Amino acid sequence: MSIVQHFKTRYDATQEEEYSLEEYLEICKQDKSAYATAAERMLLAIGEPELVDTSRDARLSRIFSNKVIKRYPEFCEFYGMEEAVENIVSFFRHAAQGLEEKKQILYLLGPVGGGKSSLAEKLKQLMQKVPFYAIKDSPVNETPLGLFDPGEDGPILEEEFGIPRRYLTNIMSPWAVKRLHEFGGDISKFRVVKRYPSILDQVAVSKTEPGDDNNQDISSLVGKVNIRMLEDYSQDDPDAYSFSGGLCRANQGLMEFVEMFKAPIKVLHPLLTATQEGNYNTTEGMGSVPFDGIILAHSNESEWQTFRNNKHNEAFLDRVYIVKVPYCVRVTEEIEIYQKLLKNSSLAGAPCAPDTLNMLAQFSVLSRVKEPENSSVFSKMRVYDGQNIKDTDPKAKSIQEYRDSAGVNEGMEGLSTRFAFKILSKVFNFDTTEVAANPVHLLYVLEKQIEQEQFQTETQERYLRFIKEFLAPHYVEFIGKEIQTAYLESYSEYGQNLFDRYVTYADFWIQDQEYRDPETGEILDRSSINDELEKIEKPAGISNPKDFRNEVVNFVLRARANNQGQNPSWLSYEKLRSVIEKKMFSNTEDLLPVISFNPKASQEDQNKHKQFVERMVDRGYTEKQVRLLAEWYLRVRKSQ
Repeated sequence: MSIVQHFKTRYDATQEEEYSLEEYLEICKQDKSAYATAAERMLLAIGEPELVDTSRDARLSRIFSNKVIKRYPEFCEFYGMEEAVENIVSFFRHAAQGLEEKKQILYLLGPVGGGKSSLAEKLKQLMQKVPFYAIKDSPVNETPLGLFDPGEDGPILEEEFGIPRRYLTNIMSPWAVKRLHEFGGDISKFRVVKRYPSILDQVAVSKTEPGDDNNQDISSLVGKVNIRMLEDYSQDDPDAYSFSGGLCRANQGLMEFVEMFKAPIKVLHPLLTATQEGNYNTTEGMGSVPFDGIILAHSNESEWQTFRNNKHNEAFLDRVYIVKVPYCVRVTEEIEIYQKLLKNSSLAGAPCAPDTLNMLAQFSVLSRVKEPENSSVFSKMRVYDGQNIKDTDPKAKSIQEYRDSAGVNEGMEGLSTRFAFKILSKVFNFDTTEVAANPVHLLYVLEKQIEQEQFQTETQERYLRFIKEFLAPHYVEFIGKEIQTAYLESYSEYGQNLFDRYVTYADFWIQDQEYRDPETGEILDRSSINDELEKIEKPAGISNPKDFRNEVVNFVLRARANNQGQNPSWLSYEKLRSVIEKKMFSNTEDLLPVISFNPKASQEDQNKHKQFVERMVDRGYTEKQVRLLAEWYLRVRKSQ
């Protein structure tokens, strides 16, 4: 199917279908969604959650304390927002059950650039997925069930068509009342249409923004009289009225009120009756207009605090269902947000050196979490990310202890994802000859940007401290390991020899036997073997050599059984691999001839250098980045 045909098929599938009132009632018998409320249709669009048993994943079990959590596929790209998404779904679930939430405004509260608008856009898109039924030509998409009287007709509708009485709460609009009189009370003359909500056509989905005190009145919500129609109709005639307000268009759907609390309070009054009573008044002397939809609002915390502190707004405060949308405080999910943003830009294919996104995510999260007492904020960041750091930082607390001491507002302040992505854009374009990102340029750009932003002195000092105390030292360690590993891989034979020799010596030492070197014939007693073992162990700071030696020998003996009697690769046992690496690089000078970009003394050194660069490129660096990062690393090591 071509793209044009595909579009046409999709367009045709969402066109209106027309029915008689009797046909509509027969549909209701078979399909409950034919009379479903907006909240119920939203739940259908969201779909069932996937249940994730976090006890089966080491990282998630630490973050969610082994609970079974719900994940909704429709919100899979909202990384680190499980709690906010679950609260939003809970609102719709309770509203669909006809509970108090049905009468409340769903209000997303969070800092700038935290994802409120993206969530609102997603909810509007979901609203479009499930169709609804409305009276044909009704300017406010009113439900056909509004034509019936709950007391008189309710029992019959419930008995014959299975429609519960709680769905008969809507009144007729002034437009429908006028048509009813024209039809002489014959409701069978009303036709019913099946419609799909549409953002483009503003059918059951609308968006309202605040104006200022001078140019905005309630007409932006409830509509206003159409002056051109006054030649033919009186001012209070429904046919002279333009039902163009946000509430009129969003009936049976969703109305988004952007930055709601920036609007003058008098503009918000129609929302009170629309949510509580299911109807609102027009600007003219007509009857009330029905409203059975969802009002979704969002704004920043400063507007909410100002609004909340005003005693005159108490009636409103009780009608707001707050869902907090804080910044992401988990490094892994923050990285996924950057990757999503990069994927949707022309930088998607640009080289990004390892640890660049990780470093930026760490910096963003550090700015958002509250500094704990008697513990490092860097450790707290790692615990929040689900890392197990008890071995490396005994002072680290549990994730719950950190959360309890931080309070409920953690994540509502700090640097936004928007700020981070602007930093990333600058880093990618920092080099005039290569569009690529690396952590060294990131450190530089971050520092400059912090100075330019003119934060408060205390905040600026805190951000710069994060760079100097945490990010830079950890990156020195990271790039050192990257360089050493690339160097080591080109000397894997040397690493394997060290491994084999260590295992042999350890085995003889444990058995308390002398060892004869097969090449030199030299005999080593237990003390001499111990000296040789310590040459490898001491640079790595092994505190309990006896246990370590037994552990290594046991591992190798088990591995040999599955490896035809051969020793395993020296890379296979992480503990000993780390020990050998530290032994090989206890002297940085060994690295210099291979990793530096100075002219080489011999062809052999040149070949080793070439192999080193190739291995770094395989690890995700460009050749230019290898040079920059190697020189930066050597410079930092010299200055230490």
